[in-house]
Order: sequence, then C-alpha cells, then structure tokens
Amino acid sequence: LCPPVSPRPATAAGRPGPFGFANAFLPCRYLLCASGDFVKVYSVNTEETLRLMGGHADLVTGIQLNPHNHMQLYSSSLDGTIKLWDFMDGILIKTFNVGSKLLALYTLASAEDSVFVVIPKNGERDTFQLVSVKLTKGASQDLESKELSVVLDDVGPSMKHIAFGREGAYVVSVKGVNLQVYFFKRKLLNRFSLSTVKTKGDNRFSCVVCHPTEDCLATGHADGKIRLWYVNFHHKKEYTYSALHWHHDIVMDLAFSVEGTRLLSGGVESVLVQWHNESSCQKDFLPRLGSPIEYISLSSDGALCCTLHTDNRITIINSNLRFSRSIQGLIKSRDVKTGLVVDPRTKALVLNGEPGHLQFYSLQSDQQLFSLDIVQRQYIHEAGLKQSDLVKVAFSAQGTWLATVEESEEVTDPELQLKLWFYHEEEQSFQLNTRINTPHDNHITDMCFRDMDELGDDSLILVTTGRDCVFKVWVMVEDTDPEAQQSVSWTCDFVGSYHNYQATNCCFSEDGSLLAVSFEETVTVWDSLTWDLKCTFCHPPGNIRKICFGRLTCSKYLIGTTDYGFLCCWNLLTCALEWNAHLNVVVLQPDPLSEHIAAVSWLSKESSLFVFKPNEPRPIYIQRNLCKEKILLAAFVPRDEPEMISSEKYLWLRKSQPFFLTDTQELMTLSTKSLEERLTPSSKQLAVEESLPVTPFSLLLGKHRRQQAQEDIDLGKPVVHNKQEQASPAVKELLHTPAHVLPSASFLCTIFINSLLISKENKSAEEVADEVEMESEKAEDDSDEEDVTAMEQEDTSHMELLGEMPCKLSKSQEKELRRIRKTDYSWISAF
Repeated sequence: LCPPVSPRPATAAGRPGPFGFANAFLPCRYLLCASGDFVKVYSVNTEETLRLMGGHADLVTGIQLNPHNHMQLYSSSLDGTIKLWDFMDGILIKTFNVGSKLLALYTLASAEDSVFVVIPKNGERDTFQLVSVKLTKGASQDLESKELSVVLDDVGPSMKHIAFGREGAYVVSVKGVNLQVYFFKRKLLNRFSLSTVKTKGDNRFSCVVCHPTEDCLATGHADGKIRLWYVNFHHKKEYTYSALHWHHDIVMDLAFSVEGTRLLSGGVESVLVQWHNESSCQKDFLPRLGSPIEYISLSSDGALCCTLHTDNRITIINSNLRFSRSIQGLIKSRDVKTGLVVDPRTKALVLNGEPGHLQFYSLQSDQQLFSLDIVQRQYIHEAGLKQSDLVKVAFSAQGTWLATVEESEEVTDPELQLKLWFYHEEEQSFQLNTRINTPHDNHITDMCFRDMDELGDDSLILVTTGRDCVFKVWVMVEDTDPEAQQSVSWTCDFVGSYHNYQATNCCFSEDGSLLAVSFEETVTVWDSLTWDLKCTFCHPPGNIRKICFGRLTCSKYLIGTTDYGFLCCWNLLTCALEWNAHLNVVVLQPDPLSEHIAAVSWLSKESSLFVFKPNEPRPIYIQRNLCKEKILLAAFVPRDEPEMISSEKYLWLRKSQPFFLTDTQELMTLSTKSLEERLTPSSKQLAVEESLPVTPFSLLLGKHRRQQAQEDIDLGKPVVHNKQEQASPAVKELLHTPAHVLPSASFLCTIFINSLLISKENKSAEEVADEVEMESEKAEDDSDEEDVTAMEQEDTSHMELLGEMPCKLSKSQEKELRRIRKTDYSWISAF
C-alpha cells in the first residue's frame, strides 16, 4: 500500500535505464518493456499501454520470459530482487531476494531452477561478475535466494556484453578488447584479446550476440566493424573471424534472426542494417529511423523486430524490413529551455523534444500525441556547431494561439525569431501565422498571453521581455495585404522600460487588467489598457527570480522570489509588503484552478515542496526531501473531473495535479492514487477478445451482423439491444479475474444466472392510476374515440401532405381532451 500522498515517478518518466533494455514478444501480440521502476505491456496492434506492473523499489534492469511458461515473466532490479510475474493478469507470483544490485538478467531453458545475473564484485569498484542464482522453492511469496555461483569474473555491466550460445552450451562475455568464452559441460574458459597494434582504429567491444543454431558469435566494435567468430570446440583457443563493415561509428547492438540466416545491426546513423549469409555484399537498409539505435530485439516467431532509440522511442518493424508502428515516450531533450507548459486543449505537457521541435505528451496515455517542427531546419549532429533551437513557448487561454521563440546558440549576437501559430480545427494542427525577425535586440527572457476568454481580437495580447531592457506588447491587426493567406497578423503595439534595467519576468493578473514585469531587483505593475505604470515593489538585496499573481479570492496579491532566498507577498490594494519568508525558492508555480501556489526550494542537496495561499503566510502542505535531485520546472495539469479526497490536508490536489522535472530530466508527480490506477480504463485489462484468434468465420459473422444492423437502421426499424449483450459487472468480474483466485463454481452459479435475467419493468403509481381511470371510462368513450380517431386520421393526412408529422398526446392531455368534449355547451345558443 502506498502512503496517502507520496512523490512517485510519472508515467512519462518511464524510460529504459542505462543498464539495458529488454523486451519480449508473445507471438506478435504483446511487447514487454522495462521502463523505470516498472514493466510495461504494450499492444503491438494498437500501441496502447495495456498493463503497468509495479513492485520494484528501484530501476528495472532486465526482463526475460520464463522459458518454461511463456505467460510468466522474470524481472530484475537494482533493489536486489528478482520478481516472477503473470503478465497477462498483472499478478506478482514470487519475489526472490538476492541481496545485491542486479545489473542484467538472463534465463536458459536448460537451467530449470536458476537464472543468471550480473552483480558488482564485493570489495572492488566498477568490477562485475556473472553469477548463477538458485531460485528457492517455497509456498511463501517472498523468498530468500542467496545461493550464488560465480560463472565469469570481470564482465561488463550491460546486458549487451554477455550472450549465451546455442542450447546454453557456453556463455560469451566482452569487455574492453577482451573476449571470454566459458563452456559449461567441460568447465573450460578461453580468453582472447584483440591486439590494438596489428589493426587500426578502436577495437573495443561494444556488444555480442550468439548464433541460435551454430557455434558462431558476432561482436560489435567502437570503430563500426562487426566481427563474426567461429568457435572451435576441438582445438583449444583456435578462433577465426571475418569482418563486416558499414557503420562509420560505434555498433550499438546486434541481433540474429530466429533461423540465424540474417544479422541485424544498428548504431548512431539511425539506420537498421540487415546482413545476409554473413556477407558484406548482401545487405539491406531501413534508414531515417529518427535517432540512434540503442537496442534490437526480435519476436519469438521472427515475424517482427523492434528497435529502441535514444529519444525514448520503440520502433516495430516487419520481417521484410518495413516500418510497422512506433511507440514514442517522453523525449529526453538536452536542455528543457521552454519549461513545462500545459496545452489548454489537450491538457498535454508541452516541452522541448527533438532539436527544434515541440513535443505534446499525454500523461494519461503515457505517449506522445504529436511533435511540432518549430525551427523547420535540418539539425546537424556535430559538436561545436552553432544552430537555432527552441527556447520559449506560450499558449493563449483557449489554446488557439501558440507563441514560440527560437534563437541561435550565439551568446553575444543571437539570431532571434518570434513565431505566432494558429490552431486550425479542420486540419487539427498549428499553422504558422506570423514570423517576426529580431523581436528584441538581445535574448528574450519571458513571454505570456493575456489570460482572458478570446471573444474578440482586441482582448488577445502577447507580452515579451528581453535583456535589451524593454518589454514589448504585441497585438493582432487585420492584414491588408491582398495576397496574404490569413486575415490577421501580429504587430508591436507598445514598448516599455524601467530605468534601463533588464526585463526578466512578466505575467498578467487573472482578469487581465494588470501586467507585472520584473526589472532586476524591482517589480513594476502596469495598466493593460493605458500602459501606465501604477506601482513598483522591491525587496533588496537580490534580483527578482519569479513572479505570479494570486487567483480567485487571493487576486489582490502579487508573489515574488529573489536570488537571495526570499519569498515575498505584496498587497496590490495597499501597495505594501504583506509578508515574506526566508526560503530559497527555485520554482514558483500557481494552480490555474485554485488559490494554491506551489513553491519548491533547494537546500542541502534536497528539494522540498511548500504549498500555500497568498492570504495565509503559513503553508497548508509541506513535504521535505521531495527528491534528492534539483527540481527545475513545475506545472499544474487540470483534472478532467475533480478528485474525491477525504483528507483536508490534500484538498489542494483535488482540481489539478502537479508535475515536476528534475535536473536529470526525471518527471515526477504527487498523487493519492498509484500509477496503475491513473491509467486509462481501457488499458487496465487485457481485452478478452484480443486474446481470441481472428478466424475467417468470425470476420464473416461480424460483417454480417454489422450489415443487418445497418439495414434495420436504414428501414427505420427500432434497434433492440439485448440485455445480455450489455456489460454485466458480474460477467466482467468472472471473465477478468484469474482462475486460481475465483471461488467455487457453485458459489458463482447464482450470481451468474441472476446477471443474465431480464428484470421486470415496474410501472409508477401515477401510470397505474391513469390506466385504471382510462379503463373505467373506456365503455362510455367508445363512440367518442371512434370520432376522434377519424378526425385524427383526417388531420394526419393533411399534415403529412405538408411534410409534417403529428404530435403524440400525453395521457394527461388525452384526459383533458375527453373532458372538454363531454362538456355541454348548449347554453350558448340562448345568446
């Protein structure tokens, strides 16, 4: 069980760790992936995250299918445990405590009760060994497995540095320029070292893989060469090799096909190379995969291949070397200069992605929605080359306008561009509207839109601040150019400054009437209609680091932080300092849906969180030691529906959820729910229908049913839904609950039968009374009803000629009509 509120990695933080990546296919339907502290199950067909299995307390370093039961999965972690999962149901079966950090995991069909792991060698730094772990048998779920047998010493820490030969007869290890081969039956260890003198280039090993059917192994090297080694069992230490060379840089990973007739290789060129018949002349390429290839894995039937890339993306490729699908995670950028921004339309996190791109990342589905090319220039991967990159992003209130700033990496004279993008509903994408070259004479430090409903063009304003000591106001104007493709464009409307100080931050008040701009040590407040300076605030010493206005009941306050570790709150009505606190705040983030403001401090190598309201100097929530890393950015993401929270201490999490990005680019969040509970409902269970084979008969039957339903709709027949076809909770529970935890069949029988019965519809007391009254009047109203029916039919015929349909009277209206017909109006004739 998790504590009520605890810092936990967000779904977007899941990324293969530095110690390796492993995946496995269950005949081309599911893809298993180690991701952070979790193991993810993806659907190969839909790319959806079907299941998230959590239980490890540290990074998952390896996963392997149980060779004796392919519905089960082993996972290893730096927390020193090996866990056995039933990944179809997401159930943890066993936990084996090894007691040492596990860096890689291997399984063999010939080793029934053992697995192989890489652990640090006791007493030596950066030295690792391959050991065999005896998995203890027992009824308990948590077992101690401390029986270790050393197989190889001085091995590499990555799973790519060790490979097992055909049928588990031998194991190969590479490290540096050394290669080791150990034969299990003969207990023979052979060592070989590549001479750095005889051959040119960098001969260091980077990866190794063994042939599935022959005594052959392939090694990748730092100089881009691939060497094929032929193991000779009869002559000691007699090994011959041939070389394949295409890659111009390090070979990141290798993989043999299931039959062993093809060899796949990948590296920094972002190209998957397929070698045929161990010949350098016969090879195929799949280029332009987007980013360097780190790992390669094949499905058990050889129909699919997948590659893991440095931008946190998995590419699924067909056996004929054709692109099939891509699963894009949160891209780890070199530097998140844009900050964490929330898209008002999709509620996705928006930040730097690929160089020159914006990535829109869905936190709910844990996948990238799309990537927007802002710079629109080819990025050249070359060290020391000055290129343009994206540095600032801002959205309008409804998300229809997007402002971006790109600048070159020049320090003294940067090349700046301000771009305004408009979202087209029909095309479902942002289109460039206005490009402004050199909007400021120096770096742009901040920008923001006036946060008001975009009912008119005159209410939309963009403000930018720069190191050129001015802030500029940009407004929309009608484009008078007859050849222009858009009707409006953006232009500068006002330029403001304050004592020639550098402008550093800006923000609008909630109603948009005030603009706050910080100039080094001073905060200035301006009227957004007349652009008159209203008042100034300062709290020396130290420059202003962050500013924000209060919201809702706290809208009269302005909050600011300084470089010298002060958090200040000014009252806009009295123009005086309301309160201050000595706190080294590095992140100040207001919640857009409440009065709460989150402040993150950095002190003594730990980040702490403080949540407060501006009208109360005492925080309502404090969590010290939120993480050991320094938090650089934060954002509140609005919830689709307010969360039900019973504890008053955590009510500030009801409407929005905070996310934090550390200096190591780990995305964290605070939540009262576990990570698996926050996934979409469709991804909590593996669909039963997806597990069933798709036969021609099932396809034909489904097509026939759809055609029949469409014909009924076209003919105007009412569509009758069978009660049994609706999703019953009892049937759902019966189908999705694992068989070994279900109660007896006799107990389930009554519940199951009752769920299939159609309940009798009960009539209300008013309807029953109306029916009784109508039956009592039926005998005396027979003749009248015949007349009325004839009149209704006549009226209906006339109305149908006019193209209208008669209105059906309610029971109360019919009663009133009968009462009026029975009334005697003969007395009117006397007049």
